[in-house]
Parts: sequence; C-alpha cells; structure tokens
Amino acid sequence: MLRIGSTVVRIVLVTAVFAGIVLAIFIGETHRRLTLPIAVSGLDKIVKSTDGSQLSIGHAWHIGRGSSLNKVVRTLSAAGVIESPWALKIYAKLNVKTGIQAGSYWLEPTDTALTLLDKFNRGEVIVNRLTFPEGWDFAQWRRHLEAVPQFAASRILSDVELLRSAGLAIKHPEGWFFPDTYRYIGNDSIEDLLTRAHAKMLSTLEEAWAQRSPDLPYTSSYEALIMASIVEKETGLAQERAAIAGVFVRRLRLGMRLQTDPTVIYGMGAQYRGNLRRSDLKRATDYNTYVIRGLPPTPIAMPSAAAIYAALHPAPGESLYFVARGDGGHYFSSSLKEHTQAVRKYQIFRRIKDYTSAPQ
Repeated sequence: MLRIGSTVVRIVLVTAVFAGIVLAIFIGETHRRLTLPIAVSGLDKIVKSTDGSQLSIGHAWHIGRGSSLNKVVRTLSAAGVIESPWALKIYAKLNVKTGIQAGSYWLEPTDTALTLLDKFNRGEVIVNRLTFPEGWDFAQWRRHLEAVPQFAASRILSDVELLRSAGLAIKHPEGWFFPDTYRYIGNDSIEDLLTRAHAKMLSTLEEAWAQRSPDLPYTSSYEALIMASIVEKETGLAQERAAIAGVFVRRLRLGMRLQTDPTVIYGMGAQYRGNLRRSDLKRATDYNTYVIRGLPPTPIAMPSAAAIYAALHPAPGESLYFVARGDGGHYFSSSLKEHTQAVRKYQIFRRIKDYTSAPQ
C-alpha cells in the first residue's frame, strides 16, 4: 500500500509540474501574441495633426455606439489588425477591461492588442476641431460642415429638416449659431454641433440683452441679433463696431432707411455675382434696406459676441453716414453734405456713385 501511495503521489506531482509548464507556456504565448505590434498596413492612411503644425500619417478605427467587446475584437481580427482575438477577450475578462467607449481612435504601428484595449477602455478618442468664422451665413456653415465626410449625409436634408432633426425650435437658422471653434468626435452628428453652437449663441445673446443700454429701438433680443449681424458684415475694423452700430441705431430712431449693401446681397442669394448694380438697389425684396424701412426680417449672418455687444451698446454721437476709406476703416459724417464730400474723396477712384450707407 505504501508503494502504491508513493506512485500516486509521484504521478500527481509530475502531472502538476507538467500542467504548470503547459500553463506557463500558454500564458507566455498569450502575452507574446497580445504584445505583438498590430498590423496597420491594410488600413487606410489619414493625414493627422500631431502638434498643430506638423502632420503625419495615421490610421483611424471607428467604434460605433453600443459596440461590445466581442464585436470590436471580431472586427479587428477580421481586418487583420490583431492576432488571437480569443486571447484578447480572455485577458479583458480576467482583468475587468470589457468596457468599450465608442468613437474614432488613432491606431499607431507601435500599438499592440493590449494598448488598443487600454485606449478603448479609457476612451482616448480622436478629437477634431472645426472653426466657423464670425460673419459667415448659414449656407456657408452647412458647406463647411458637409465637407467633413462624417457629416456629408446631411446634404439630403433641407434647412427646415435639419433644424427639426436637431430639435431646434427656430423658424429661420440665420444668426442663431455662435461663430467659434468646436470640438467633435467620431460619433458626433451635424445636429450635435449645431445644437451646441445654438446654445452658445442663445446664452451669449441673453446675457448681452440683460445688460443692454437703455432706450434702444429694439422690441426684442432677436431684433438686436439682426442688427448685430448687419454690424458684423459692415465692419472692417473691430474698433468701429460700436460706431457703425451707433449710425444704424440713430437711423432707426429717425425713421430713416438703413440702406446697407450686405442686406441687399443677402436677399439676392445666388443671384449676387460679386457686384451690386443700381437696379439691384431698387429691386424690392424683404432684405433690401434701400426699399424697406427698419430692420430686415432675419439676421443676415452669424455675429460675434463683439458685434452683439456693439448692437446693444452703440457709440453715442451724431453721425448718420459712413464711407469706406479703402484701408479697412470708415469715415463717419453727420451731414449729407459732408458725407458726399467724403464719398468723392475716398470712392472716386472706385467709381462708386451711390454708397451703401447714404440714404437718399
């Protein structure tokens, strides 16, 4: 019995040693496979910014909303990016790293299956930026957005459909989106960006309206937004915004027509070819401020915070006219006679007889 028991013990020990060796080999091989550089040669190359100025080639991988670890690993394996998907899934489950965050990720040639899993767990998604300059209109915003492949599908939507899809309760999009640089990730939609830009414009306008100067000729903050868009389009030098706003505010108070070219151009839409004719200034449209009195029905562009502030804090004075000097600034006049002389002085060589802001 002693001899049989010793034999059993030896068998158990040998089996345990053998199992330990097999397990060690398995763990080592699994770790080796998980730490091999991923294969990115078959992926599309994308130009990416590394430090804001230098550019390099990278590879992007997108994980959709609601994707599970199994789905992500399966698609990575099918694309030949990683080896042994089973090993990565076992590792993730044993180390409680099964949480996957949706978005687009940079895949580097130095990445391994383990570093990819860490990126997906931490949500190290690609953050993109898109800048909308002040003074752009909504059509320019849409072209800029839809040039990004991620947002291109929205081209089939009308403005009304796009606003409805974004859940924005506004009748007309013009003026309602704040010009700024916005960050977005791979799962953001065009509606997401527009919602953020609208919220920022709304808060900016409401704050400025609450602190406005007294006795302004506006019945609502929306009229102030309309004025701000005109000021934005008329301004060449930032320091002149308040002075230009002052001219237009005084015209409104006196019942004078605004007679500003940017509103006419906006009303012409695609018919504008880069040059205003006298007949254009006489054509009746809702936006032709040479014909209508008061403000046009909507803004004509997306104004900056500075333009909104100027519209609500116009500079005091007596000037009712201004003419471009040709250096980005304007010459302001309080009488038509002085303005006519200024037009001759500054505009004669440009052959302008009817300046935009000279009421007849």
